Amino acid sequence: MAHSHSHLPEDSNARRLLLAFGVTAGFMVIEVVGGLIAHSLALLADAGHMLTDAAALLFAFLAVQFSRRPPNARHTFGWLRLTTLAAFVNAIALVAITVLIVWEAVQRFYHPRPVAGTTMLVIAIAGLLANILAFWILHRGSEDKNLNVRAAMLHILGDLLGSVGAIAAAIVIMTTGWMPIDPILSVLVSCLVLRSAWRLLKESVNELLEGAPVTLDITALKKKLRREIPEVRDVHHVHVWLVGEKPLMTLHVQVIPPHDHDRLLERIHHFIEHHYQIAHATVQMEYQPCSGPECHLNEAHAGHAHHHHHH
Repeated sequence: MAHSHSHLPEDSNARRLLLAFGVTAGFMVIEVVGGLIAHSLALLADAGHMLTDAAALLFAFLAVQFSRRPPNARHTFGWLRLTTLAAFVNAIALVAITVLIVWEAVQRFYHPRPVAGTTMLVIAIAGLLANILAFWILHRGSEDKNLNVRAAMLHILGDLLGSVGAIAAAIVIMTTGWMPIDPILSVLVSCLVLRSAWRLLKESVNELLEGAPVTLDITALKKKLRREIPEVRDVHHVHVWLVGEKPLMTLHVQVIPPHDHDRLLERIHHFIEHHYQIAHATVQMEYQPCSGPECHLNEAHAGHAHHHHHH
């Protein structure tokens, strides 16, 4: 299989993502070990946060790789949906980690544990540097970032806050010896993790349930299509869904019989691509009014009462 170099940006994206993943995952292990040695919950929480980053980077990498795999007869979209599934599993894992850390934090309020401040500080600073390094690796190729890379960068920025929190907790423990700061900060970091987990869960579930992209309003699309292309009488059976961030669409359009069928079809396709950035649409054109019970499934307005001709 000869490999063309037409998608160089994708290759560099993939390389960068893999590199950033290595850095993040490596330091996550260090933070887990350090957290256990120093008895620091804030470090463990930050390691949980780093896990979210590592996972985000890994999914982004896989998404780039899968989008390169050609579709086959069995998987007609390629393997793009796999990243969505992975994101869903990741989100659930994150929620579980957060619950464990918060539970442990609550225990520690009742039975405070001594925390090794110096160890904690050294490891927290190392974690911060790792995040900065990963961010820099991704940021270098700013001209061709895809959605995945941007999401991964946001993750890392959020994680910078977690590391800063752990550093702050370590300094407080070293200067004042006030141990509860550790569980307090671990709960705060967990809230950050929970927020990204929740967003991930929402988006991946919407995609797995064949939901339309959140930004798309189908009722408005129908109105607009009728307004912009006068030959279009009615739009029904609209389905929009996502496969690996690619929107797909099918719709039935009832039109006045045109002189040039293909030209009208082309205009409808152009409208959909131009206004909604959906390049992959399947349009069924019809000359008769839609009849039958399923036509009005997704028709909220009853303004088409004149369509019911009783033959």
